[in-house]
Amino acid sequence: MDTQLAVVSRVYAGGQTGVDRAALDAAIRASVVHGGWCPAGGWAEDKPYAPGVLVTYPGLKPTIEADPAVRTRLNIRDSHATIALGVTVESPGCSLALDYAHATGRPVLVNPSTPEDAHAWLAGIGRELILNVVGPRASESPGVYDGARKFMDALLTLV
Repeated sequence: MDTQLAVVSRVYAGGQTGVDRAALDAAIRASVVHGGWCPAGGWAEDKPYAPGVLVTYPGLKPTIEADPAVRTRLNIRDSHATIALGVTVESPGCSLALDYAHATGRPVLVNPSTPEDAHAWLAGIGRELILNVVGPRASESPGVYDGARKFMDALLTLV
């Protein structure tokens, strides 16, 4: 990926199972810097004990608080735009993220049709963006990782 022309220079996600991990794994595969905030101790539903997801995703920073809502707000605050993937089920985390992004006037795109559509939307915002990616946990939407990973792999190959 040519970082001089890249629309996305960093991918942020909270480290939870499902869409978050798909975004982080796609970033690592595409050699895009990954980061963002995760709950204290690296907590995730499948890694409840420290250091949790911090072992697999060393670019994440743990919040002081254990409440996942804190990392959600910080990731939106610290990014240029948020894309929500796989939002077809009721997910409290997704609802919080979308509500917070709207309330703070941060750009948010929900369930883009194609990676090309998402890329065009992001290009309209700028270059070298920090992209926050949110979506349901694997326990809320089994199989969501695969679709989100395929989407993010394709998005991160676009220049």
